Amino acid sequence: MQEENPMNCGGGSTGSRSVVPDSTVAVFWRNRTAALFDRIPLPVAFCGTDGTILRANPALAAEWGQLAGAFNGRSALDLFHPESWGQLRSIEEAIRLHRRSRYPVAVRWTTVNGVERRGEVSVELVDDTSFDEPNLLVIVRVAEAGTPEKETAAPAVPGGTVHADGTELRILALTAGGATAAQIASAVGLTADGVNYHLKRLSRRWGVSGKAALVARAYTAGILAPGTWPPEPARPPAG
Repeated sequence: MQEENPMNCGGGSTGSRSVVPDSTVAVFWRNRTAALFDRIPLPVAFCGTDGTILRANPALAAEWGQLAGAFNGRSALDLFHPESWGQLRSIEEAIRLHRRSRYPVAVRWTTVNGVERRGEVSVELVDDTSFDEPNLLVIVRVAEAGTPEKETAAPAVPGGTVHADGTELRILALTAGGATAAQIASAVGLTADGVNYHLKRLSRRWGVSGKAALVARAYTAGILAPGTWPPEPARPPAG
């Protein structure tokens, strides 16, 4: 017996093969693409030609401590400020002429914790045909070197190498208490992918691997308060 292919979308049927409508196939791949888009670790957004955000991923939303859907309809220029407005003219010209290339733009922005970051936005034109108005795929790369992060931290740590901002502190405390990514997301107002993004960023910053190591590092650095349950951030010294 011929095996049925649930994704077969041919024009006719052969034997017992089922035919899936084109619309069903389109929905399947759209959902699959959206899931992959949400798991990209870099901040990414799809924008219209005027810079209006059509969809942002959790990594981008995490920069401002919000859910990704909150950015739909906002202007990318409200979030990212170009170091040189002249770089945008190349993008305007590319949109007009339908040129397929990537256009780097040096930008700066301020996170939810008041931290000023710098990096590069890579803008690429994407569309189905040369006659369609293109969308813009915007990929943000944070500069590792340069202005150091000045995030609001828990108690000062010798050497200043281990620190966490307010959102990260809440995520660390809930992780130490055994909460899942979904439970933490509900508590802090992020998505599960946003929570995992914060944990991975902490792991890279602290040079550790895994949740257990993150929690242990937080306790040994005095970021989480010892002897308390449920776990909570340590209090900064009075005065």
